[in-house]
Amino acid sequence: MSWYKPSDVGFALRSKLADIGNATRLFVRLVLLLGPTLRRFGLVRDQIHFLGNYSLALISVSGLFVGFVLGLQGYYTLQRYGSSEALGMLVALSLVRELGPVVTALLFAGRAGTSLTAGIGLMKAGEQLSAMELMAVDPVRRILAPRFWAGVITMPLLAALFSAVGILGGWVVGVLMIGVDAGSFWSQMRGGVDVWLDVGNGVIKSIVFGFTVSFVALLQGYEAQPTPEGVSRATTRTVVVASLAVLALDFLLTATMFSI
Repeated sequence: MSWYKPSDVGFALRSKLADIGNATRLFVRLVLLLGPTLRRFGLVRDQIHFLGNYSLALISVSGLFVGFVLGLQGYYTLQRYGSSEALGMLVALSLVRELGPVVTALLFAGRAGTSLTAGIGLMKAGEQLSAMELMAVDPVRRILAPRFWAGVITMPLLAALFSAVGILGGWVVGVLMIGVDAGSFWSQMRGGVDVWLDVGNGVIKSIVFGFTVSFVALLQGYEAQPTPEGVSRATTRTVVVASLAVLALDFLLTATMFSI
């Protein structure tokens, strides 16, 4: 394609607009299929097990080490100002507001998103989706919708686990290793963290990220070229697009939530 030719530029623009339209139509279909999908909850349950259970180890270990790092960095920073007792509140707010949803979404995109994309892409390459259409079975309703809503349900649960394990890691470093008073650690956390403003906003973030990562993964797999090279490119695009979308949405949500 030559960018100095108006015809090529117009063709590229029309192609991108068509892609955006197809993606929007697929997203609306997936959202509208919530009721029929939940009526066949066995399909959603299997995908929740596939996406969530196999991600528990990664999320737990990552959350633990993030809590370790937050405990160390937070203590050395607060000690300069004589506020080391506020370590618990610092760790909890950092995880619940920001690091929990964002890091979980990035890990979810790399672990579960790529598997969703590869699975859908291989089904398309093996003409399984075309065979389902020939048998009058809607692949969006039968294959894509259960995976989409399973990702939306799994993401907040994994984010909550990440934050809980991270707080535990901060407690281990701050209280057991460094020697911060345990009563101050928990009392500062209890007094400084609001259930609705902090935890609630973190849950909203994780739900939005669940929609984003799940949809990007399914879209890339559904639109992938039915070849091994096309599937590999689709998995790469899933990680890149989902990560950038999560970071951009994190900025927008943070600016909206904590500035009101």
